[in-house]
Amino acid sequence: MAFQDLLDQVGSLGRFQILQMTFILICNVIMAPHSLLENFTAAIPSHRCWVPILDNVTVSDNESGILSQDDLLRVSIPLDSNLRPDKCRRFVQPQWHLLHLNGTFSNVTEPDTEPCVDGWVYDQSTFLSTIVTEWDLVCESQSLESIAKFLFLTGMLVGNIIYGRLTDRWMSESARWLIVINKPQKSLKELRKVAHINGMKNSGDILTMEVVRTTMKDELEASQTKSSLWDLFRTPNLRKRICLLSLVRFLTWISVFGLLINFQHLRTNVFLLQCLLGVITIPANLLGIFLLNHMGRRMSQLFTISLLGISILAIIFVPQEMQILRMVLATLGGAFSFVSVGNTLVHANELLPTTIRATALGIIGISGSIGASLSPLFMILKTYFDSLPWIIYGVLPILGSLVVLLLPETKNQPLPDSIQDVENEGRIFRQVKQKDTFIKVTQF
Repeated sequence: MAFQDLLDQVGSLGRFQILQMTFILICNVIMAPHSLLENFTAAIPSHRCWVPILDNVTVSDNESGILSQDDLLRVSIPLDSNLRPDKCRRFVQPQWHLLHLNGTFSNVTEPDTEPCVDGWVYDQSTFLSTIVTEWDLVCESQSLESIAKFLFLTGMLVGNIIYGRLTDRWMSESARWLIVINKPQKSLKELRKVAHINGMKNSGDILTMEVVRTTMKDELEASQTKSSLWDLFRTPNLRKRICLLSLVRFLTWISVFGLLINFQHLRTNVFLLQCLLGVITIPANLLGIFLLNHMGRRMSQLFTISLLGISILAIIFVPQEMQILRMVLATLGGAFSFVSVGNTLVHANELLPTTIRATALGIIGISGSIGASLSPLFMILKTYFDSLPWIIYGVLPILGSLVVLLLPETKNQPLPDSIQDVENEGRIFRQVKQKDTFIKVTQF
């Protein structure tokens, strides 16, 4: 708990911390667009079956030019339940009788139809080419589009597991973490480097190994016991936190990625929607910080994660003709998804002990990545009921927000350094309040 004393000597928010945040920001800027790119590379344009009298320039059925393209389309493609040209079937033979405006042919049987055996014609007004048009991932093969997204996100999951440890080589290791794993010499080196970068010239003389050992005496004694993966589930309080945080991350990530990578299924202008999301990202994250400071960790998550689900559910009830309202709801859903992600990350960091925080966050992160990779598969359910995937994406975060209430509040409370701190959190916090001593608390 005394690490704040050392941090104050080297600068708690100076040039070093700003450089670290800038480096992380650059990495996120490079990585994040790859997930959202699916809205463009896997977009599904309007399509219909290829038919000879419309699409084969060598066919001479309409040489005189008497019939329009709409007439030829009418006799070639049946209408679906929405009275629009069917996307997946065509008439076996042209139905010329359909051109009679006042004709009612009671004796005419239902015309025979067939699948798009000769391929499809795609609307290229918005996208000249996508993986859907290149590989014909429509109709009977439309589930393959969701599977392609599933494989992409599964690759991210595998990458997070395999390459997670490499981050320690690219970034300066946490001095606090080095102390709690019994590496005070390396911790002192990192603290002096931070002090130098932050311009704290006198800290070099003040920061000595004796100061570090004296200040962090309890943490160094606790570090003599090595922590392992199984320690996450050995004690009841920590086990409960890991399970609940993993469940929240799993449920939330399903909906966050389900919304963000499926914008094209909302039948809105994905280019405009992506621009609106880019504009709203910064104010949305500022709102998240404000809510964390004024509502606490639990209530802010209950508020933002629930609104994420409500925004998605509301889209279901808005007709496609009301494009502006659908765009507003989708933008709000994207904004609340960004805030929800940030708030859940903050809460998880503050609930986990420093000695095993990296491992615990890895387990929770894997749960979230599993949810993200599964999210595209729910879109396959559109074949049974068009709104079913969106109902699932809307209900799951609401359930996740209720799970948050089972976790303790961490605002203005001491960060746990060891598993023992987690198990004895209530008793330690009461002692701290009684003594009214200066400790590090989790406030921005």
